[in-house]
Amino acid sequence: MAQPPALPLPKVNPSLRDVGFAFGIIIILSILFLPIPPFLIDMGLAFSIAFSVLILMVSLWIQRPLDFSSFPTILLIATMTRLALNIATTRVILSHGHEGHTAAGGVIAGFSSLVMSGDFVIGLIVFLILIVVNFIVITKGATRIAEVGARFTLDAIPGKQMSIDADLSAGIIDEKDAQRRRKELEDESSFFGSMDGASKFVRGDAIAGLIITAINIVGGIIIGYFRHGMDLGQAADVFVKLSVGDGLVSQIPALIVSLAAGLLVTRGGNAGSTDQAVVNQLSGYPRALMVSAVLMAVLALMPGLPLVPFMALGGIMAFGSWFIPRQVEAENRAKREQEEKNIVQSKEQEKDSVKNVLKTAEIELALGKLVSTRLLGAHQELAFRVGKMRRKFATQYGFVVPEIKVSDDISIPEKSYQIRIHGTTIASNALRVGEVLVVTGSGRKPRIPGDEIREPAFGMPAVSILETFAEDLKREGFHPIDNVSVVLTHVSEVIRNNLPQLLSYKDLKVLIDRLDPEYKKLADEICSSHMSYSGLQAVLKLLLAERVSIRNLHLILEAVAELAPHVRKTEQIVEHVRVRMAQQLCGDLTDNGVLRVLRLGSKWDLVFHQALKRDGKGEVVEFDIDPRSLEEFSEQATKVIREFMDRGLPFVLVTSPETRSYVRMIIERLFATLPVLSHVELAKGIEIKILGSIS
Repeated sequence: MAQPPALPLPKVNPSLRDVGFAFGIIIILSILFLPIPPFLIDMGLAFSIAFSVLILMVSLWIQRPLDFSSFPTILLIATMTRLALNIATTRVILSHGHEGHTAAGGVIAGFSSLVMSGDFVIGLIVFLILIVVNFIVITKGATRIAEVGARFTLDAIPGKQMSIDADLSAGIIDEKDAQRRRKELEDESSFFGSMDGASKFVRGDAIAGLIITAINIVGGIIIGYFRHGMDLGQAADVFVKLSVGDGLVSQIPALIVSLAAGLLVTRGGNAGSTDQAVVNQLSGYPRALMVSAVLMAVLALMPGLPLVPFMALGGIMAFGSWFIPRQVEAENRAKREQEEKNIVQSKEQEKDSVKNVLKTAEIELALGKLVSTRLLGAHQELAFRVGKMRRKFATQYGFVVPEIKVSDDISIPEKSYQIRIHGTTIASNALRVGEVLVVTGSGRKPRIPGDEIREPAFGMPAVSILETFAEDLKREGFHPIDNVSVVLTHVSEVIRNNLPQLLSYKDLKVLIDRLDPEYKKLADEICSSHMSYSGLQAVLKLLLAERVSIRNLHLILEAVAELAPHVRKTEQIVEHVRVRMAQQLCGDLTDNGVLRVLRLGSKWDLVFHQALKRDGKGEVVEFDIDPRSLEEFSEQATKVIREFMDRGLPFVLVTSPETRSYVRMIIERLFATLPVLSHVELAKGIEIKILGSIS
């Protein structure tokens, strides 16, 4: 149960408060020297008891020990108050004790009568027991805990200070939070150090109380016997009762304050009030309560032991073991409901927030009004196939592409859709709603009439026919493609063409964290000695730009580690990685174990080699090809490549290692999906079928 917050103090003029506090200290010091009448002594003793109870209650209800950081000062004031009252009562007892049991005031007389039950021997024994409990048990234990706590707190300061500085450097906290945490650290060390010394006050108070009581007894008997003519027995009875009563009145507040000190230093790192730190933990294990209840029941049935106390306690514990889990479950359910409500409210606030407008989806499929209405019934299927497509990308390329957001957009034509990457429209197409698509390529066309168009994903020749003829097309041996498949195929191809943009720095860290410890260490060595994590990300992006899978990240790291110490250019590192991954490259591009190859003719090999400009060390520094040659190459390459693409057979273009990246740079602008390999990237054991050459 949460405790109410502390009430603010009434507003008092600070100067008046300072003067009042100083005046109270002067009064305490005055009691040491000035005679005090019994009435004021009663007021002082009552104040001492009330003050001690207040200290104990505050110690029970504070949330953490540091919230009562003034405790050592308060303890000194309380101890000094009790000692001053001890001296005042000693003066009164020795001066007027012969007058009777009420000579030192009503409080001492009442305690002596209540605790001693008329027999000073009983009172003396009770007083000695209180001294033992306070001095040996509570005070000694609290002193040891405070001493160890102060030592450990001081030893932990450098580590905690370094942690604060590290959090500040990492941007986890700001300068204001760092100052607050440093202040808390200083207060904590000062508090436990002060508690270590303040506990000595309590021990000294117990010893002083014992000595003062002994002096009162001996001195009172001597004064009563020799000065006031009292019998030895009468003097002993009166002065022992008064002295022990005085000792009891002093030791009870001392015991209460010692208990408060013990509660403070034993709280440790437990947050919350004492009932939360103790009661909740003791009652937090219903099975322990049930076992205790069974044990109480067994003891209740034992012959010779009283039935009612043990059975009553056993019943209470059994009820607690049944009731507490249900109460905890109800509280957790209410907490979960409140958290869900807060989440809903925060989401609603985010929707209305201006900041939400600035957020853009990494991949977005925006549908026109008519397309959205057409695909409305297929939204569930669309979501399922989108999830399946993301899993396929993860398996094929080695990282998880971002979620695909499907939205309606009235600003685009109603029969169109747009595919956006990071808020930028990458591709768009007009969807023929209510029609199916038949990809024909250079092959035969269906007999059913339709419109000849280009398939949006690959640009291959296709025919769009009304979907009512879908069954007829299947009977003719064609595979009609519905609207959902057309859209998703287009989205899939756009994602493939933009894989580098979708590999974020966060994705790179996730991929590295999933590696085995040895390869994680290798990545750390590479990125700490030879290149940065951003440099490694650039290598992976260049691989993905040519649709090379990074699923074998450990092999990529090994290849990077071989060349990174000697080469700084990312492009050269990528070319080396590709050679090391030749088996994977060719394996992903083969069709039924056969790699179809289109060669770059000798003429163009020579042209590209002559376009490479080298420095004095023989390294390529520039690619300078004649614009007319570039235009001629583009025309010939387009003609030859389009011819083979229309056949629908997968193939690759092969060139020399030095010119591969530059040939790829030109080819990707004509045919973005055509892989370009070098001769050294053709793996051993792969069956190669040469289709022809660009010549």
